[in-house]
Amino acid sequence: MSPVTKSLRSRLLKCLLLAALIALSLFLFEKWTSLPPKPSQLLPRHIYKPLSPLSYKYLLNQPDLCQNRKPFLVLLIPVTLRDAESRTAIRKTWAQDNLLPHVDIARVFFIGEPRERDPKLEENLKKESLAYKDIVQMDFLDSYYNLTIKTMMIMNWVATYCRSAQYAMKIDSDIFLNVPYLVDYLQNKAKRNFITGSVITDGRPRRNPNSKWQLSEEIYPENLFPPYVSGAGYVFSVDLAKKISMASKFVRPIPMEDVYVGLCLNFLSVRPKFAWTLLPYRNLFEVRHLDYDRCTFSKRIIVTGFTSTELMNMWKDFQSAAFSC
Repeated sequence: MSPVTKSLRSRLLKCLLLAALIALSLFLFEKWTSLPPKPSQLLPRHIYKPLSPLSYKYLLNQPDLCQNRKPFLVLLIPVTLRDAESRTAIRKTWAQDNLLPHVDIARVFFIGEPRERDPKLEENLKKESLAYKDIVQMDFLDSYYNLTIKTMMIMNWVATYCRSAQYAMKIDSDIFLNVPYLVDYLQNKAKRNFITGSVITDGRPRRNPNSKWQLSEEIYPENLFPPYVSGAGYVFSVDLAKKISMASKFVRPIPMEDVYVGLCLNFLSVRPKFAWTLLPYRNLFEVRHLDYDRCTFSKRIIVTGFTSTELMNMWKDFQSAAFSC
C-alpha cells in the first residue's frame, strides 16, 4: 500500500471516528435534555389549577378536525364570542378553505365565555360551529388576564386533537397573514423543537403597580425575561404543544401569555428563532402597524392591527401581488 493511500485511509478513519463521536454526543445531549423534571419541581396544585386542562370543559369542540388528514399547518385564532365579523373576514381571506393547492391548512377559533350572557349570540355561535366546524369554546372567562389560560388550553387542544399536523400558528384576529410566504418559509425548517416569530430578547418585568403589565417580585423575582416571541403571531412545530403543556406544570403562571410561553420554552431549553431576512434587513413577523402596500406586504409573513373591513379590502388587492411585485 502506497504512503498516499495509507494517509487517505488514516484521514478517512479519523473523519469517521469524529462523526461517530459527534453523533453520540448529540444523542446523549438529547437524552439528557429530555429527562423528565423531578416531581419536587411540580407547582403546588392551587397554583397550577387555573392552567390545568382538567379545570375546564369544552362547550363546543372539534375533536375530529384533524382525523384522517395531516395538515401542513393549523391556524389557532383566539377570539371572543362577539367577534363574529372577524371570524367571517378571516374565513374569506387568509384562512379560507383550499387557499393553496396541495397544501392542507386547518383553522380553529378559540373562545371563552363572555362576562355577561347573551343567549342570542350563544345560539348563533352554535349554528356557526355546525356550519363551519372550526369553533372551540371553553368555560373560562374571556379576559385579558386569562389569555395565558386560553393559550395553554390552545396548546392542550393541539396536543390532544391535532398531533398529525406539522406546524401550528397562534395568530390574533387583527393580523394580516401572508400564507404563501409563510408556507414557503417553513419548507425545510425543523419539525421538532422549532418556534419562530418576532423574538424579544430584552424584555423586563414592570414593577409599577399602575401598569397593565405589572408583575410583582413575588410572582416573578427575576429582572429579565428569557427570549420569547411576540404573541401577535408565532409558528411552532406541533411537538412543542405537548411539551409546553407539560412545562406549564412546572412554571408559575403570569398574566402575559407570550412571556409565559417564553418561560415554558426556557424550562424546555428551547430557544425561539427570529424570523428575518438580510439584504435588506426585514422582520418577517412585523409587530408594528404598517400602512398597506401590496409589495411591502408581499415580503412579510404578518403585519398587525387591521379591522375586518380593512382585511377584506387588502386581501382583494393582495391577490395580484404575485404578478406585480
